[in-house]
Amino acid sequence: MTIRRKRPSYLFAVCLLCSGCNRAPSIDIIGSFFPVWMLCLAIAVVLAFVVRHFLVRFNLDSEVGPVALFYPSVVILFTSLLWLIFFR
Repeated sequence: MTIRRKRPSYLFAVCLLCSGCNRAPSIDIIGSFFPVWMLCLAIAVVLAFVVRHFLVRFNLDSEVGPVALFYPSVVILFTSLLWLIFFR
């Protein structure tokens, strides 16, 4: 009886392990394949600098709170949005 109960959980574990066998999303840049997340991260860092430039220009840089949390969060936000919009 206990073998029948464990069988669906084994099947679920095998399906979970096989789902990661897909080809990784990558793009060709000058003959080299780069993971898409690296491209999204590089663009997100540039966009975070643009956000900082506009915040400093309009004197809102002091209003964002702890800088050590704000800009990395902006980079993560832009990285995730770019990946979802263009590659998902």
